[in-house]
Amino acid sequence: MATKTWNVGVVGYGFSAKVFHIPFVEEVPELKLYAVVQRTPKPEDDAEKDHPGVKSYRTTDEMVKDAGVDVVIITTAPDSHFQLAKLALENGKHVICEKPFTPTSQEASDLVDLANSQNKLLAVYQNRRWDADFVTLSKLVKNGSLGRVVEFETHFDRHRPEEPAADASKWKNKVIPGGSAIYDLGTHLLDQAVYLFGLPERVTGFIGTQRATNTTGFEDSFTVLLHYKGGLLVTAKAGVVSPEEKQLRFWVRGEKGSFQKFHLDCQEDQLKAGMKPSDNGYGREPSDRYGSLTTVQDGKFVKEVTPTVEPPTYTEYYRKIARALGGQGDLPASGAEAREVIRLIELAQESSKQGKTLNV
Repeated sequence: MATKTWNVGVVGYGFSAKVFHIPFVEEVPELKLYAVVQRTPKPEDDAEKDHPGVKSYRTTDEMVKDAGVDVVIITTAPDSHFQLAKLALENGKHVICEKPFTPTSQEASDLVDLANSQNKLLAVYQNRRWDADFVTLSKLVKNGSLGRVVEFETHFDRHRPEEPAADASKWKNKVIPGGSAIYDLGTHLLDQAVYLFGLPERVTGFIGTQRATNTTGFEDSFTVLLHYKGGLLVTAKAGVVSPEEKQLRFWVRGEKGSFQKFHLDCQEDQLKAGMKPSDNGYGREPSDRYGSLTTVQDGKFVKEVTPTVEPPTYTEYYRKIARALGGQGDLPASGAEAREVIRLIELAQESSKQGKTLNV
């Protein structure tokens, strides 16, 4: 029996759509780029020219009325996610939403309930579960190389102390619902932690700004502590004042071993440079960026380089989407899972305001 092809409609034609979604949709045979919502095409920026044969719509309302669209991918700013996802679900479409899912966990719950009532799939784009360094670390945690893990540090630090220039086309430095560093970068770090260890018992949050000049009040930095039963402490941190040539990414300590990793996964930089997921070398980290594993052997500390695994890459997210659409597996990151991450963000925000640790 022939495999069904699912027609994909993309809402938005900016950086997220062009770099993180369309290239991977096009890698999966069961998915077809069918339509794009682009409000104002330009001669040098036109989805129809870039992807001949693709339908181009000016509004999401128009696209979701197209019976040919099976799946809608939402790549717009987070303050629009709830309404657009709701619209797509109400029109009988499966939905993939860029992270952060929604500004509030209540909105996330409403969408999860709506998707269930419509018998449609609702997923959130947590692509960094397929970062090569995180896949490597996950294997070390799961195969017992580290023993019982007691501390898990996950960082997304950069040295950008100057206030970003205002740009009307970019939401990531604006004060909007679902904005701020904890919604942008924090959703990745917290999702990875929950994916590995489940939900914590308590949350402590420190959220604010590290920049000396901050005219908008944008919260550019955070540290979130997740307290687990059994003593595990997860530290998820992102800062903009970190003058280091090599930025720490992971530092994980257990009874049998410790793993340290510097530098971010290379896939985003490769994609920005124009590399395609099918290109030779895509997703493969150079050896000078490998992490190190320190273990205790015969009472002595032994440190060795740990090669980064060759990852399934972000393409695996859409492979899993295709399988789930065909009823052959779970979603790669469901709306229900993403709701729990948003709830942790809300608790971290409240913890930061109150100056105390809160129960989950």
